[in-house]
Amino acid sequence: MRLILDNARRLQYLEAMGIDVWISKTLTQPAQSPPSATESYSLDTPGPSVESDLPEVINWKSLQNEVAVCTKCSLCETRNRTVFGSGNKNADWMLIGEAPGQNEDLQGKPFVGSAGLLLTEMLRAIGLAREEIFITNIVKCRPPGNRNPKPDEIESCRDYLQRQRLLIKPKIILAVGRIAAQTLLKTDEPLSKLRGKLHRLDNTPVVVVYHPAYLLRSLLDKRKAWVDLTFAVQTYKNIEGHYAGIIR
Repeated sequence: MRLILDNARRLQYLEAMGIDVWISKTLTQPAQSPPSATESYSLDTPGPSVESDLPEVINWKSLQNEVAVCTKCSLCETRNRTVFGSGNKNADWMLIGEAPGQNEDLQGKPFVGSAGLLLTEMLRAIGLAREEIFITNIVKCRPPGNRNPKPDEIESCRDYLQRQRLLIKPKIILAVGRIAAQTLLKTDEPLSKLRGKLHRLDNTPVVVVYHPAYLLRSLLDKRKAWVDLTFAVQTYKNIEGHYAGIIR
């Protein structure tokens, strides 16, 4: 996957994200240097394996059809449409959010509306198009009133997400927001303690970032979001360099 490094283009998208232009003039030396990905992660260190009770992965189409008619929890009674996910099925990057909102429920697509537009700009700021990555959520149906998903609802969708990960085989995962991060990493630590660190899920590196809906309400934290994104990019580059060294 190609990451665009044109600073002029980054400048355009950073402005769209609401970050002051002067910040982008020092992209090569950010005021807040993200932590080193190489110090906290090793590809040679085995991570926890996928649970043995994982249902058999058949193929992408059958999984998508299964999600579309799912009745495992009560969310099926209030949804308009399930939100399976969208993007590149062979992506290096997998972005996992919390749950669909009202717009997602109506359109059947993840991260649409104002938060989706901001997410698009955040991705473009690091040289990624939405079509290049795969975007999905922990829960595939909208919780009523956009409330947080309940534990039983998360559990009902657990194997769907695991099977998506097995089919995609991403090189890096972005956990978007507190609920997604805590669920994936099986922790109750606050987002402030999960950011800026490299985590692993079945030996796949995981970087925790703010949810764009939160950034729309907390404009000052957009600068922190940029630090998180550059950390994710550096992590990905380290992984690519690791494999390139093995091939040589």
